[in-house]
Amino acid sequence: MTNEMNILRAVPMMEIMPREQPPDQHPAYVYLARLGSGSRRTMRGALNIVAKLLSGGRADFITIPWDLLRYQHTAGVRAALMEKYRPSTANKIISALRGVLREAWRLGLMSAEDFHRAADIPAIRAQTLPKGRALSAGELSALMGACGRDRSAAGARDSALVALLYGAGLRRSESVGLDVADFNIDSGQLVIRGKGRKDRIGYATNGIGNALTDWLVVRGVDPGPIFSGINKAGRIATCRMTDQAVFFILKKRADQAGVAAFSPHDMRRSFISDLLDAGADISTAQKLAGHSNVTTTARYDRRGEATKRKAAELLHVPYRKRDTS
Repeated sequence: MTNEMNILRAVPMMEIMPREQPPDQHPAYVYLARLGSGSRRTMRGALNIVAKLLSGGRADFITIPWDLLRYQHTAGVRAALMEKYRPSTANKIISALRGVLREAWRLGLMSAEDFHRAADIPAIRAQTLPKGRALSAGELSALMGACGRDRSAAGARDSALVALLYGAGLRRSESVGLDVADFNIDSGQLVIRGKGRKDRIGYATNGIGNALTDWLVVRGVDPGPIFSGINKAGRIATCRMTDQAVFFILKKRADQAGVAAFSPHDMRRSFISDLLDAGADISTAQKLAGHSNVTTTARYDRRGEATKRKAAELLHVPYRKRDTS
């Protein structure tokens, strides 16, 4: 509790005065409206963290007067975030803060000078170990086996979901966003609605295509989402499955398979790591993953020490053992 109070003391508190602001003139609403649905939820949470810091817990992202923020406020928020969060999380929150300040300026609620001063806070730099892990081939086989032993419709659906998340490297929001019309059964081509409204082409080949086709035999090929809910009676719903449902499905199948805990995004990390290990160049992996920057793809590499050792052994040092006889 003492540490929490010390963090809050680093942030100049703001007076919260209730005022009416229509959504199209509210900088936070305008900022969030520009984002995709998945990012919107994440950044709304980030803005609520900032609002709590600035108000001592008395305001949220709606009631905080964003246009009144000045450099002393944003510098204090940055200092508090450094104490409380990992650098990657803190920088995401700072990005959301800058985004709202920019909208306040664009809406004419802040002067250019006030905006630039308030937004002039550097990103937090640190060297940290990467999050997440790659799943081994044995773990992936165990997951598929757990799905395959379930002879119900859910087993067919979950087999296709696991195959797609790993074999095509989809984000969970991208997997549940797929429609039947997005999958070409003959070519295996997938139209993926990517993050930030960036569509891309992926491929459901080999076992992925077979798993998807088998699921569609059970589901039917009527228009609509590929992945949908299934009730306790085994009836397939017509509504689209949620991101959170993917999390629960993977947890359930991991428990059944005896696989250690992993996140849905670890399937994507495994996809990139195994692609690179199989000899694909990083530029191709970047395009298949839908990353804007190749450095992002590089951060997903979880091949570990075995791969580094294998690379080191590619070099030959012409040393001849000394004869000590």
